[in-house]
Amino acid sequence: MLLVLLWPMVGMAQVLQVDRDYLLLGEATDQQAPVRACTPEILARLTHVIQVQPPADGWPGAPQALDIFNVFAGEVMISHGERQVCGHMQDARTRDSRFRAGIGMVMVPKAGNVDPILVAWEPPLKSRWIPTVRLGAPSPVQQSDTARLLVRTACIAIALALALSALMGYVTTRGRDFLTYTVVCALLVVWQSILSGLSGYPEPWLPVGRAAPVWMVAVSALSYGVMSWMLWRLCGGRRVVRNSRRWMLWMAGVLVLVALMTPFMAWHTLAMTAVALDAMFALACVIALGVSFLSLRRGHYHAVDGMVAVVPLLLLMLADVSGNPLLVEYRVEAVQLAVTWFLMMSAYSLNRSLGHMRQQRDEMRQLADTDTLTGLPNRRAGLRQLERYLLETRLNGQPLSIGFLDIDLFKQINDRYGHDVGDQVLVSVARTLESGVRNRSDVIRMGGEEFLILLPGSGADVALPRLEQLRERVSQQASELAHDGLVVTSSIGLAELHPDDNDVAALLRRADNAMYRAKRSGRNRVVDARDAPLAD
Repeated sequence: MLLVLLWPMVGMAQVLQVDRDYLLLGEATDQQAPVRACTPEILARLTHVIQVQPPADGWPGAPQALDIFNVFAGEVMISHGERQVCGHMQDARTRDSRFRAGIGMVMVPKAGNVDPILVAWEPPLKSRWIPTVRLGAPSPVQQSDTARLLVRTACIAIALALALSALMGYVTTRGRDFLTYTVVCALLVVWQSILSGLSGYPEPWLPVGRAAPVWMVAVSALSYGVMSWMLWRLCGGRRVVRNSRRWMLWMAGVLVLVALMTPFMAWHTLAMTAVALDAMFALACVIALGVSFLSLRRGHYHAVDGMVAVVPLLLLMLADVSGNPLLVEYRVEAVQLAVTWFLMMSAYSLNRSLGHMRQQRDEMRQLADTDTLTGLPNRRAGLRQLERYLLETRLNGQPLSIGFLDIDLFKQINDRYGHDVGDQVLVSVARTLESGVRNRSDVIRMGGEEFLILLPGSGADVALPRLEQLRERVSQQASELAHDGLVVTSSIGLAELHPDDNDVAALLRRADNAMYRAKRSGRNRVVDARDAPLAD
């Protein structure tokens, strides 16, 4: 990767000269600007024709720019005088390079000319999905076209970024939901690309061509299916309606079948299918909104994510039914923004679920590493901590000592006072030991009445008085339990890490041996392993 990044810089260094303050790129070309001829076959398909009339006193003689937006399928023709151009939204090579979100032309009618500008296009797939024609000075018309292109490109870029993020989440967690979300984002990228014409920009990268209506209906069927499924999950449908998974799978199968059948549909059937899919998805959004309210009433507040995701889609559908002129003008941008918002809310919900899973994992790990009675680290966690201290000691050369503590005559305490009192004694000893160390994780319950005390950075000479102090505090703390005749003492074995210790096993054996030496010597004392030879 480093070589790939440096290679252009190496090549540029061969061209640049120190005495220049500019960089010239490219070279002269004899390639002519592409002009799409309107063949008789194309003109025969252009059944919708309008005339853009000049002002009352004729054209003023200034340049006029005309741009056609929201043509979702087929050719568009613009003609004035002897000039006639045709273009296709799914192939940017057929269009004027000054217009990228639409099909446009710049012309300069003579002053006083009264010939109208003719615009023609093929029949739209859906009746309300009509083109928008903008006429004006070249600069503002081209700026409007560029702004549309930026919005459309940004929505696709966000979907691609979300897909990449979800894919990395899948690689990290192996969570199936992340892989599913990645596929959904990729599918909606394809859908948006066909809808906006970016599938043909700067050159066609999808084989759409004249089959744009077929692609639109097929990909819409798949997109509506996955969006409905995700909305159902976001709104808590699986919790509200039992066995809904079977119905969702059935619906997905039907939509996949519809998508596979679209290449064999006649134009009229294709148009009816497109309208039916819109109605089905609108119904799915309404149902999802209702389910989200039911989920909220049952205390499932995560359904707010689904509610927030579905509201822009419902507003978009209401604006479509009412014939809102702003939606007619900015239909592609509005649809893409609503889909982008849906994907962002889905990603937010997915990441929150991931955070919840991580929290549960951490809680389970904490439970697995914690003694339930005392709250101290258990034997497994304590040995891991000791291993870490061993590695640190090898690196920084600091000493390491441990104390192995056993409560004296603990079985007799249980037999005389009961196990409840025995548990109180264990908790009391744990709290006493915790208060005598800097790090709470340095006190470990090894099992039964045995505790391990880690003293990193302390040699045996320093650790010995600290353990003596802890032994005395254990005896004093027992008096606060208020049980007549209860005496709690402890025997502690002290061991320091030797330079020739390869692991913690030898250290633990010496501490354990010293602890048993303390018991045999009369209990309630600390014995240094240096004074207690290893038992056979």
